[in-house]
Parts: sequence; structure tokens; C-alpha cells
Amino acid sequence: MTIVSKRGWELPESAATPEDKFLRRRELVKALAAGPILAASGIGFAGTAWATGGLYPAKRNPRYRLGRPVTDEKIVTTYNNFYEFGSHKQIWKAAQKLKTRPWTVTVDGMVEKPFTVDADALIRKLPLEERLYRHRCVEAWSIAVPWSGFALEALVAMARPSAGAKYLEMRGFHDASVASGQRQVWYPWPYLEGLTIEEATNELAFIATGAYGKEIAKQNGAPLRLAVPWKYGFKSIKSITRFTFTDKRPVSFWEEIAGQEYGFWANVNPEVDHPRWSQATERQLGTGQRVPTLLYNGYAEQVAHLYKDMKGEALFK
Repeated sequence: MTIVSKRGWELPESAATPEDKFLRRRELVKALAAGPILAASGIGFAGTAWATGGLYPAKRNPRYRLGRPVTDEKIVTTYNNFYEFGSHKQIWKAAQKLKTRPWTVTVDGMVEKPFTVDADALIRKLPLEERLYRHRCVEAWSIAVPWSGFALEALVAMARPSAGAKYLEMRGFHDASVASGQRQVWYPWPYLEGLTIEEATNELAFIATGAYGKEIAKQNGAPLRLAVPWKYGFKSIKSITRFTFTDKRPVSFWEEIAGQEYGFWANVNPEVDHPRWSQATERQLGTGQRVPTLLYNGYAEQVAHLYKDMKGEALFK
């Protein structure tokens, strides 16, 4: 049985903000055309210590709405998966050891010109907004978060990937001196994730730099984390240090560890169970309510077209 649900995040057409108010791809490319030029000149590169004060709270984009209440901030900042700091949910204290400044981000691979940029400079360069997103963990619990950040599409436009680039690979930090979980040698550190270029340029793909009207907390993936709300949470890599454009599909962190349970796509589907538990329902943190899980986490109309006619692909692992 397919679960059909009205998109909880979208306004009715009569109340929608006019189209010309939104940054779309052409405008992003035009606005960010100077990005590689600035990168080549060294402006905003490693060593600059630009603060992000004054950027938050970012203006909320009303296009993205929820069909449920926002989860209390205390829950979101104290109940975390961040395996770099351990496999339990109470890693928030340990995560405070993470040094997020200075923090550099490298963009490389099949791009016009690779560059490395200070994270704060990158955040200031790109247009920030707040979006209300649902987040569904493969462990069958869910939250709803007001993320602040920028469209991943904007970073792709800045990078100017070549026509042959099919995937965007992302890597997290690697520093076992502060992250005790990275001392576990059986894990393939650093954390690695990937999207197709089509997924990365979908309007929902988002790089979160803040939450709840302030800079994002370390335990939630500071200073840059991925938010792809139609996918299970393990796809949303935290504390990103590198974006690599490639023509080869990345083998992601959990896919390498347990490919029979966690595949590349990680799309939410209540009809496809995890090998060890059902995905038909989820427990909403904060309310304790158990509710039916929605196809693509409720974002099917926006993303289902990305996966049409894909044969032989385990799209919902």
C-alpha cells in the first residue's frame, strides 16, 4: 500500500511568494560567478577568521512548512547520532571538544578550479535562509528542525563542475585526538557520503549552518552539515570538510560497513523494512507519538521524479 499525503511544507498557490522572489539556478549562477575568481585570489581562504555574528536568525523561507510541531531545541541538541564521538545518543558533551574555528572547506575533483575556503567566509558568501524540515532516522524516530543555511545548489553553482561530474562526494573531519569514536579502527574514517548531481541540485538539498535561530551546535554537525529531508538521517553528513565532484559513485560510510542494511540512496519508504525492524511508523521525539511514516518523508512530489525508471537499484535502503 502506498501512503499518499499532502505536502506539509508547501503553501497553497494562492498564498505562495511570487516566483521572482526566489533564487533559482540561473540567478545563483549569475550571483556566484565571482566565486572561483575570489577563490583564486585567496580572498576568504584558510587563515581568515571571519565570524558569523549577525547572520542569525536567518529569514525564514515560507515555502517550507511542517505538518507537525517543531521539536524542542533541547531534545535536538542532546539526543544525537554522531559516531565520531561514540555510538550512544548522549554524545553532546563529548562533541564540545570539536574545534570549529579555524575550519577550512575544500572543493575539488571535476570542477573548473579547485579551491579551499574558510568556512565562515563561505557561509557569508552564500545566501542564508531558514527552512523547517522533517528529519527521519533509519532507527524509526523523527524530529522537526528549523535549520538555517544555504541551498546546496548554490555551492554546486560556485564550484562549476564539469559536464562529466555525476556525483558529489562529501567528507567529514578526521581528528581522533578530539573525537574518541574515531579511535575505533574498524570504522572507515573519515565519514563519507554522496549524492548524485541531480540530488545535490534539487531545491530541498540544503547545507545547514545554523538551527533555532543561531549557529548550529557542534553536536548537530557544526559548522556545515548536509540536510536532505527525503532521506534517512545517516545520509546527512556532519562537520563537512571536503566536497569532491566525481564521475564515480561514492561508497558511503554506512554502505561500506553494512551494505546489506544501508545503501547509497537511503530514501525513506515505509513499505521497505530495515532487515531488523519495520519502517512503517516512527516515534516523534518530544511527543512520544508514533505515527505512520510518509513516502520520501512527505517530500515525494518534490523528489520522486529523480528516481523514475531506475532498474536494479535498491533505492530505499
